[in-house]
Amino acid sequence: MALNLRQRHTECIARMLNLNQPINANGTANEEVYKILIYDKFCQDILSPLIHVKDLRKHGVTLYFLIDKNRKPVSDVPAVYFVKPSQQNIERIISDASNSVYDYFHLNFSSSIPRPLLEDLASGTLNSDSIQRISKVHDQYLEFVTLDDNLFTLADKSCYVRLNDPRATDREIEEIIEKLVSGLFCVLATLGVVPIIRCPHWGPAEMVASLLDQRLRDHLLVKNNLFSESGNFTSSFQRPVLCLFDRNLELSVAIQHDFRYRPLVHDVLGLRLNRLTIQGDKGGGAGGGMKSYELDRVDPFWVANGNLEFPEVAVEIETQLNKYKKDVEEVNRRTGGGNDGAEFDGTDLIGNTKHLMNAVNSLPELTERKQTIDKHTNIATVLLGEIKERSLDSYAKKEYEMMVRGGIDRAELLSVLKGKGSKTDKLRFAIMFLISTETIPQIEVEMVESALREAEVDTCAFQYVKKIKSLNVSLASANAASRSNIVDWAEKLYGQSISAVTAGVKNLLSSDRQLAMATTVEALMEGKPNNPEIESYLVLDPRAPKSTTSGQMKGPFKEAIVFMIGGGNYVEYGSLQELARTPSSAKHIIYGTTEILTGADFVHQLAALGQKMGLGSSSSSIPSSAPA
Repeated sequence: MALNLRQRHTECIARMLNLNQPINANGTANEEVYKILIYDKFCQDILSPLIHVKDLRKHGVTLYFLIDKNRKPVSDVPAVYFVKPSQQNIERIISDASNSVYDYFHLNFSSSIPRPLLEDLASGTLNSDSIQRISKVHDQYLEFVTLDDNLFTLADKSCYVRLNDPRATDREIEEIIEKLVSGLFCVLATLGVVPIIRCPHWGPAEMVASLLDQRLRDHLLVKNNLFSESGNFTSSFQRPVLCLFDRNLELSVAIQHDFRYRPLVHDVLGLRLNRLTIQGDKGGGAGGGMKSYELDRVDPFWVANGNLEFPEVAVEIETQLNKYKKDVEEVNRRTGGGNDGAEFDGTDLIGNTKHLMNAVNSLPELTERKQTIDKHTNIATVLLGEIKERSLDSYAKKEYEMMVRGGIDRAELLSVLKGKGSKTDKLRFAIMFLISTETIPQIEVEMVESALREAEVDTCAFQYVKKIKSLNVSLASANAASRSNIVDWAEKLYGQSISAVTAGVKNLLSSDRQLAMATTVEALMEGKPNNPEIESYLVLDPRAPKSTTSGQMKGPFKEAIVFMIGGGNYVEYGSLQELARTPSSAKHIIYGTTEILTGADFVHQLAALGQKMGLGSSSSSIPSSAPA
């Protein structure tokens, strides 16, 4: 059975909402208990894409509040707390218990609560004579956000900046790695699998892999561990492979403009936690204000067409609308109505009883289809306005051509930088030029910088990528002796910021239509011997003795969990799902990342690093949007 992260995550939350009692086939407890739900902002984001208000009602939740809000006491009703294990949350729980806000406290922490905090909770409630109110304390291991069946994020903001900050201390880097390992452990515990771990032989990916391997080994020594139900697998064919990557594997995909529907909606309209707020239909009178939409697996149009190019989506919307009108006409015809298929309001439903009943039964389905069509018509209209205003189709086309051809005509380059588009669009295009072109004459670089300054664009991000690229080229052309000198010099000058590039196998260039990460994942899943692409990748099996080096651990694998450290995006997610759907091989791939970033978000992080290194302008004018 294929791994379904969304389903497993939702089941765990449902069990928690039902006071950690077993749930039946309907997803509810056998005995309904009315309760209050208390959560913090982080756990609200975990719940938001998975549980809606109607689902809370189904699980007996009558009221729900943020933990930091003032709340009135409610007696005789259990309170379910779902919060991060932090000092602030522990103090608030102690305060609530000592003030008798609720009679019964069921405490659920998003990850394992550290012993010092648990001791603070015990002593605080004991001193206030309220310890009897604490009914249960659970470690839930749910500290990640699931956005789709095969997509999750750890919601760890600005991870790329913090890992590559030249001023970051070893302890700060260790804390970041520990946090990532904790999040990945939660994902694996929710899925109930212990994977084979593969990663490059350098950088943050290896650090995460080593610490995760050790944590899984330590946990598996416990008799009743979180993975005991999944059985003791001995064959790699029965277990997934966890592929860990660092964002420096491929910078281009994090920066480029993409013209497919899902990445475009995220990049341009700010999709966050599967929700979108845009301007409504201006011609609709009172309905012309801001409208919020859910874009998730419940929306069949979004699921079916999210990976199509935008023009194909526009055609599909028209096709669906015509099909809807035809179905409405058919119902009206059968019932003797004459509504010309314009709308379907049920007022003209006349005719024999059988046709009338069929028409009535079809009303909800037709209404739902019309709402979906209206939603995507509105989204597509707003998108089209942005595309025209900023020439986003031209950016996407020219960036792709640059990556394929390895460059662009000078006049064409300047026309883009001096043409339509936001400041961030132009900066992203300039960086894509820098990445896609192997050797660039200094005069052209200066020309690009001049055009950016003329457009009042902050160049910190451009300068940062230019510096990293020049260092990378120096390393590639140097002999072994001088290379080690360059690395030493670079580490002293830039610290952590070039750790992946200086020691890496991959450079910044990637010209294939299939992304570098997708190509590598495919090779790791196939596990063919003597593949130079992955020969240097580490293999770690937490279930095997450390001294074991079995060829079986290298695959092939039917299931993979792919994790990108430093920020991911919907382009990579789409590429991996396309790989999974390849007819020649039935694969199942889950994609996760530290945070989902738009191109503008990632360029903002590059600019922050440029500033830390004293490059470019002194202040960044690049807007930053909230990551998903």
